[in-house]
Amino acid sequence: MGFSRPQAIAFLVMTALVVVGPAVLYPVFVMNVLCFALFACAFNLLIGYVGLMSFGHAAYFGMGSYVAAYTAKVWGFTPELAILAGGLTGAALGTVFGWLAIRRQGIYFAMITLALAQMNYFFCVEAPFTGGENGIQQVPRGHLFGLISLQPDIVMYWLVALVFLFGFLLIHRVVHSPFGQVLQAIRENEPRAVSLGYRTDDYKLVAFILSAAIAGVAGGTKALVFGIATLTDVHFSMSGEVVLMTLLGGLGTIFGPAMGALVVTAMENYLAQFGAWVTVTQGVIFVACVVAFRRGIIGELGGKLRLAL
Repeated sequence: MGFSRPQAIAFLVMTALVVVGPAVLYPVFVMNVLCFALFACAFNLLIGYVGLMSFGHAAYFGMGSYVAAYTAKVWGFTPELAILAGGLTGAALGTVFGWLAIRRQGIYFAMITLALAQMNYFFCVEAPFTGGENGIQQVPRGHLFGLISLQPDIVMYWLVALVFLFGFLLIHRVVHSPFGQVLQAIRENEPRAVSLGYRTDDYKLVAFILSAAIAGVAGGTKALVFGIATLTDVHFSMSGEVVLMTLLGGLGTIFGPAMGALVVTAMENYLAQFGAWVTVTQGVIFVACVVAFRRGIIGELGGKLRLAL
């Protein structure tokens, strides 16, 4: 199933903003937004369309970042292979963690994902290849396909933009496929889906792996953009941040997580001068948005547009 007319218009607007972004804003800032937008979209696939609340998605994002950085710096992988390695790492980790977590539901599922992510965090603290608290620094951007240097920010930007758009379209296709319809049926009434003959645990595990893989791609891309992979990417606060992005933009909407990533990243960037007050300001804005936009920014806008039409 393709885009509906409003979604097609929204996608064209988003694509246009991605194209003009580096001409209006600092390219590295926009690349950061796109990486987190892809991460939030991956998380939204799990919570918004399957109803699984994961508190440990930083594990896949962060490990994707570490592996991409390590393979690019130590093994000499080209950028596309390093990003792919990050995605495969996220998928592998998601397979193990997902298999363990989907056996439980609700708060128990959330707590298991958090516990597994914390185990992963302490592994990254001690593992030799991660560099401990120093992380992996001076990661080269390298040459795309061994030919195109990604050292200039604008060239790197177009790679990040393509990765984001591809990931976004992939998620849209999954959501609007027969597989995606089953996922939404599981979210709405899992016993009913079971009674219809669907092996719901298998569907949830595949969705979990796909979400983790895309999160790993986002983390790997971010590592190449900034040339560093650190413990921040695997810390539980990163899992909380992606939850904030998704809820703020609109849970269960295609474009909501991208909007949420833009708002949260912009706040962190432009309010940095206030120091510790950034967190307080974020909290106030988040509470205000939750009160004013119960379905998230995009969710509320979409509802008003449907009423207007």
